[in-house]
This record gives sequence, C-alpha cells and structure tokens, in this order.
Amino acid sequence: MEPCAYTMEQIEATQNVDIRTVDPTGLRDIREVKVNTDLPKRERILDFIRQIGNPYCYRHGKYVVKVSFGSICGNAQL
Repeated sequence: MEPCAYTMEQIEATQNVDIRTVDPTGLRDIREVKVNTDLPKRERILDFIRQIGNPYCYRHGKYVVKVSFGSICGNAQL
C-alpha cells in the first residue's frame, strides 16, 4: 500500500467541494467501494480513500452525498 501523500491544500479542496456545482459523473459511487476488512485499520482507511477519491463528496446512486463535521469547543462527553 502506498503512503498517503495528501497536502493540507488537497485535503481542504476535497472538503470544500460544492455539491450544487460538482459534476456527479466525476464522483465515485460508494456502492462500488469494497472495504477489505483483512487489512489493518490504517491500510483500510487509505484503501477506502484511494477507491472513493473524495471521502467528503461522493455518489450513492443518483444522489450526491456531502459529509462534513462540526467543530466542538471545550470538552465533549458522549
């Protein structure tokens, strides 16, 4: 498995994709991604990113999915 060589700029670019303007045909359908559960955790994550391309914006069939996370201030207890 090749090392992850993403720069902060590349990561921010994947996070900032606008689902209103993105071309859905350029996105990978998550249903085509196969997670190899035999791999160690780090390699599974890298393999998933390699397959999906942009883990923050992808397709599920005809739908474009955008994933984002809010920031938490202070200590959070779940």
